[in-house]
Amino acid sequence: MTEPLNETGASNKNAPSHKTTPSNAPDPSKWNADLIPDLTGRVFVVTGANSGLGLATTRALARRGADVVLAVRDEAKGRAAADAITRELPGARLDVRRIDLADLGSVRAFAARLRAERPRIDVLVNNAGVMAPPRTLSADGHELQFAANHLGHFALTGLLLDHLAATGDEPRVVTVSSIQHRKGTLDFSDIHGARRYSPTGHYSQSKLANTVFGHELHRRLTAAGSPVSSVLAHPGYTATNLQNDTPVALVRWVYGRILGPLLAQAPETGALPQLYAATAPGVESGAFFGPDGPGELRGAPKPVAYAPAATDPETGRRLWELSEELTEVRYPALA
Repeated sequence: MTEPLNETGASNKNAPSHKTTPSNAPDPSKWNADLIPDLTGRVFVVTGANSGLGLATTRALARRGADVVLAVRDEAKGRAAADAITRELPGARLDVRRIDLADLGSVRAFAARLRAERPRIDVLVNNAGVMAPPRTLSADGHELQFAANHLGHFALTGLLLDHLAATGDEPRVVTVSSIQHRKGTLDFSDIHGARRYSPTGHYSQSKLANTVFGHELHRRLTAAGSPVSSVLAHPGYTATNLQNDTPVALVRWVYGRILGPLLAQAPETGALPQLYAATAPGVESGAFFGPDGPGELRGAPKPVAYAPAATDPETGRRLWELSEELTEVRYPALA
């Protein structure tokens, strides 16, 4: 599972709402990966860790002493990524494990093994994604982008949440969204695109689902008095290989030949908002970080706004209940 080339660079015509800012966290505009605190003894799970944003995130965490679980669909690529990091950082604590987020059986097996073998998990980074394939159904019969980008992460978070809650050192779930969430709509009457399907439209739908989930998780965690925080990030427009993996030739051409060379930033820079969300001390639950440049396309991290739909209580409730139904994963502590 690879992480996206984000984004199309569309302007934010509808002024989004609900900007959140940290209270006593370091100034994100002056923050970089060198300011990540010592992470020795802390355990991070990063989905899609073998390339792009996930690989840049994993490398930065390992450099600061974290124990990182690389949750990847292709174990060979995951091992190659881990070997490359280890050559650069001898002694890096890396653990490659297979998960296919589009297959709920795989998600359950991954979570069960991790829970059995790891006494603690400090931070879960829901980073992996797929982008703009022709309409494809997952192993469970769900539209692939909704399945891999949202449902798999919803299930994984629910299955690991009590393990996170057992950690005393600012446990967090970081959900990686996209500026494209502001162009998305959740069509609950046709969530899998059986009647009408658009590769890019359903990508935006999946990214809105990520954002609605992250905010609703924050709301429920807060109401339950949980120690776990839910924080969101988006990478702006970052040159990774997700657009190269899509079978839609036009998408590959537009991203690879036009938008990428003009606008894209390196994965190491694109990963800064999610690294800040995952590691900066004092970050508040519900905060959302993205790049500080024009259009949030590139730059240092800053607090950014949610699209209004992402914080609508009724939308959050409907998506949560639908996700529980489709995944058969419940969050009993957050009901």
